[in-house]
Amino acid sequence: MIELIPAIDLIDGKCVRLTKGDYDTKKIYSEDPLEAAKLFEDCGMQRLHVVDLDGARAGRIVNYKALERLSSRTSLAIDFGGGLKCTDDLRVAFDCGARMATGGSIAVKDPDSFASWITLFGSDRIILGADVKDNRIAVSGWEETTDYELIPFIDAYREKGITQVITTDISRDGTLRGPSIDMYREMLEALPEVYIIASGGVSSIGDIERLEEAGIPAVIFGKAFYEGRITTAELMRFA
Repeated sequence: MIELIPAIDLIDGKCVRLTKGDYDTKKIYSEDPLEAAKLFEDCGMQRLHVVDLDGARAGRIVNYKALERLSSRTSLAIDFGGGLKCTDDLRVAFDCGARMATGGSIAVKDPDSFASWITLFGSDRIILGADVKDNRIAVSGWEETTDYELIPFIDAYREKGITQVITTDISRDGTLRGPSIDMYREMLEALPEVYIIASGGVSSIGDIERLEEAGIPAVIFGKAFYEGRITTAELMRFA
């Protein structure tokens, strides 16, 4: 069964969602992210994807206190990303309770450091963030598009030990238009050894079911739940 991973995006310690990564579209869903995290936990979720959007912009970890609160007051296995650019920041994230950490921009801008994280912390704790716009990797809070193509970029890190990748189709993130299933199918065919985590565009439990039918092992969802398009009963059925 496909693994369901709820998402909490943080700005100023609050649970928010953006559309297509545009900070001007910020919508606050909860003043206290712990309330959302406990709800997911009650629905049987075991993992939580937390993104420090302030950190993504600042290039350093910012919302570590919120991370510590989420990790200490739930049993959810948290993967944390956003602004992790150096080993010290990574250690802060782990010290604050993150089980895993996602590196995106650093994997492009400082590949030697990112590769060293895989060796230092293990491939079970380091996730590659390969977010894509028009088949090109985007970084720096999605404000910069690179020349790297999606599948070759991931494959190069597979050779360095990466086993998990989160890929967000930026054109669909927060739009509730449905995920890019064909893109994930291509990834699955080209990268059968990689645990592919789909992200962006999920609008209903039906979208999740279609990803499962396509063989995608995991999916991140957020806005569809916060907007009431996915119910707690539906989550419990999957859990």
